[in-house]
Amino acid sequence: MTKAGEVAAEKMRHAGLNDLAIRVFQQNLETVQQGSFDFIRESDISPLTNIPSFDAEGGAGDAIKRTAVIKLNGGLGTSMGLQKAKSLLNVTADQTFLDITVQQVLSVREQTGATLPLIFMNSFRTEDDTSSFLAKYEDLPVEGIPLGFIQNRVPKIRQDDYMPVLWPADRSLEWCPPGHGDLFTALPGSGLLRTLLDRGFRYAMVANGDNLGAYPDPVLAQWFADSGAPFAMEVCKRAASDRKGGHLAVRNSDGTIILREIAQTDPADLDSFQDLQRHSYFNTNTLWLDLEAVAAELARGNGYLGLPVIRNAKNVDPTDKTSTPVFQLETGMGSAIEVFPGSTAIAVGRDRFMPVKTTNDLFLLRSDLFDFTDDGKIVQTVPRLPHISLDPEFFGTINEFEKRCESIPSLKRVTSLAVEGDYVFEPETVLEGDVTLHG
Repeated sequence: MTKAGEVAAEKMRHAGLNDLAIRVFQQNLETVQQGSFDFIRESDISPLTNIPSFDAEGGAGDAIKRTAVIKLNGGLGTSMGLQKAKSLLNVTADQTFLDITVQQVLSVREQTGATLPLIFMNSFRTEDDTSSFLAKYEDLPVEGIPLGFIQNRVPKIRQDDYMPVLWPADRSLEWCPPGHGDLFTALPGSGLLRTLLDRGFRYAMVANGDNLGAYPDPVLAQWFADSGAPFAMEVCKRAASDRKGGHLAVRNSDGTIILREIAQTDPADLDSFQDLQRHSYFNTNTLWLDLEAVAAELARGNGYLGLPVIRNAKNVDPTDKTSTPVFQLETGMGSAIEVFPGSTAIAVGRDRFMPVKTTNDLFLLRSDLFDFTDDGKIVQTVPRLPHISLDPEFFGTINEFEKRCESIPSLKRVTSLAVEGDYVFEPETVLEGDVTLHG
């Protein structure tokens, strides 16, 4: 163990992190110190082709009765100016992300008779807000299975010597989330993986909390069970707006399916990474897991999957470019596709990928381009969504957005919309064509 690893372990132990989380971080840190985080070069991979497409009309058997739903719910939505769980943001006038997610799960339970536990992977900063909000759903908890577990946090490390950074001005800035690859550490570390298996749950659908398109479809659950795969990733056909999204490829050296993120791409290969014809599908970050296979692989590696480590260069205080340069070590849960032999992918429609990363996305979701059914499904009302560009100075944060978008215009005849400057939408506005509005 390196000196940096020893110091990091002590820091994490003092903060109450469990032994598994500490060991995984130490191994990730050692990987980075050894320089084993190199780019995935275009010359070393080939495009993944022949991805099967999901048939929504397929059969729905009993697999959903052995399935749990895990939603990633650690984000605060700070990019939109939020200081609470992003999932508490209203999507409609009276429904939040959490409301709709719960509605989806309760509906599938009613339709299929499945127990279908809903579990949130929260962060330290979203756990209390989420638990308090969900208390109103008295029929949501499944006996013996918690509604949530907490993802770990890890030290930011100095760029010069890889030691955990010290920042007395704000000690919370010394820590960062380890990426959603932490699912494979926090799930067993919390004891929840064993609990699910002991109670007869074989499969899990894992999806981002802000992706309301990731509905726990019983037909997809059956497809996954019938596939016999230990791990499956939902992918969508790439469009121009998806050029930065991670894509699947085949590693030439051993024929293994891998996920390549833009942070793992040599700048010289960026054109190939963004070539929509060469790499046609992107990762939606909705996964299907065989929990028995996950437990077996974790046991084989003593709790360590060896996911590729992404080294993100930052400043310890992101608002101060003169503050200490640090690395944040992260892993992505989708990269586990290369860990499980026999992993696969399935191409789904864009109706299963509706994340809200910016107020532009929220503007679309609140418009008349989408309807919400009684069972929580989202239905797109037009064949193609327009491109939306709201001036970030006046619409970038949720508070500023709400002031100007109390009324969302009709967008059914719009092909693109750009708003420049301070503009307030009036009630019952109908737009058409390529529209540019000036404040």
